[in-house]
Amino acid sequence: MVEKPILSPNFTIDDIHKLREYNYEMTKHMTLEEKMDYYNSKGREVLKELEKRKSGNSVLEKSP
Repeated sequence: MVEKPILSPNFTIDDIHKLREYNYEMTKHMTLEEKMDYYNSKGREVLKELEKRKSGNSVLEKSP
């Protein structure tokens, strides 16, 4: 299994390359259906996190 890339705090173009390479390595032997399941499950995780942040005490939502 490929190690998850470590990203820099500034999120540079090199980080984008690392993420793309990681994504490719994770999915290169998957069928189309497996890729769809993989990306859909990742998308659902992101949606859960966004909903959690939206309903929680998000720093971004607070105004002075």
